[in-house]
Amino acid sequence: MANISKELFDIQKNIEKIAADYGLDFFETVFEMVTYKQMNQIAAYGGFPIRYPHWRFGMEYESLSKGYEYGLSKIYELVINNDPCYAYLLEGNSLVDQKLVMAHVYGHCDFFKNNKWFANTDRKMMDTMANHAVRVRRFIDRYGIEEVENFIDTCLSIENLIDRHALDHFNLKSYKNEGDEPSAEKDILRFLIDHAPIEDWKKDILHIIRTESYYFAPQGMTKIMNEGWASYWHSKMMTQDICNDSEIVQFADVHSGTMAMNPHGFNPYKIGIELFRDIENRWNKGRFGREWSQCENLQEKANWDLNLGQGRDKIFQVRRDYNDVGFIDEFLTEEFCVEHKMFVYKFNKKSNQFEVDTRDFKAIKSKLLFQIANFGQPIISVVDKNFGQKGELLLSHLFEGVELQPDYMRETMSKVYEIWRSPINIATVLDKEAKIVRYNGEEFEVLDFDKG
Repeated sequence: MANISKELFDIQKNIEKIAADYGLDFFETVFEMVTYKQMNQIAAYGGFPIRYPHWRFGMEYESLSKGYEYGLSKIYELVINNDPCYAYLLEGNSLVDQKLVMAHVYGHCDFFKNNKWFANTDRKMMDTMANHAVRVRRFIDRYGIEEVENFIDTCLSIENLIDRHALDHFNLKSYKNEGDEPSAEKDILRFLIDHAPIEDWKKDILHIIRTESYYFAPQGMTKIMNEGWASYWHSKMMTQDICNDSEIVQFADVHSGTMAMNPHGFNPYKIGIELFRDIENRWNKGRFGREWSQCENLQEKANWDLNLGQGRDKIFQVRRDYNDVGFIDEFLTEEFCVEHKMFVYKFNKKSNQFEVDTRDFKAIKSKLLFQIANFGQPIISVVDKNFGQKGELLLSHLFEGVELQPDYMRETMSKVYEIWRSPINIATVLDKEAKIVRYNGEEFEVLDFDKG
């Protein structure tokens, strides 16, 4: 039940109508007013009011609380991909801040409902999270908190071993652990649920972790787009429809702080909003297609305007069909990188500062795509569950020019071993040579690939 004031409720209804008039299409959205302690608690739970009990949530809460108390950080908004969507307003914020948050939230809610990578996410996740909490508490009552938390620690250490790219074609039924699975080899959590020799309650916890990983995966895959889309719409609505003359400066101050770009960093809010604006401008002026790309006359390109007016339709189509990888790969241009000073930087020990390493567009784009593809994490899949005819597990690392970090590899293998309970092998590349790393529960050894 919403607990906001009549004034804020009326403002919400006004912003909701403005957003709908622009063509945004969202689930019913419920705003709740919370204290900063409640906001930190919900944020520590990943945006949900209820999660299963685990020490990491308490640690995250302490970190957020100290950041707020020392003035180092402040959470302005939280919104949950659910039907209805739930969003939280921070008690004590100014009225301009609350308006900004509401306008921003409607951008997110439209994105949740319409972007295809969210199409198969659980729209009743608040209920599902509450159900997960009940099941874990029952396991704690039966097996003890230390036993359960230790196993959750193990599962969380490998929660990234799912097949995120299955999200565009698999259905909710399969991702809820029933029926066909489109890519079981890359979905290592699903493989372990089906084949690992562990007790049923542990399989259930592994299933809970896997379900939540798939739920959160689209948010990670669309971070630039989602924040850019919400920022685009809060900026447009606040400046053109919501703010009065006395509010616009305060809005500009908060907005500019959110959009600030570190000279050698990357701000998804800034890049996202500017890319959407760039796409809208290009499609309004016809700056796309073969004729545009083949034009070598700089003066002609600078004045190019076919007055097509297709920009608004184009950004809605992009919002529907792309994730961050496709968004950057297709729409990031050299002109955009130059305008926003998106270069590759490196730290110079002599000058003790970051300096431009390259302005080469292909290198910049390649580096950015590598960072966001699969969250910048290695792609690992199951090759053989009876490797060497000894019941050992053989995993394969897709080598993309970067070797596995030794600590990450050892930690992952040891956690998978705890579940598989037999030696774990992983085929990878070390020092430019194909190798197999084997872990037998006590020590690691590196074998030549052909002798593995």
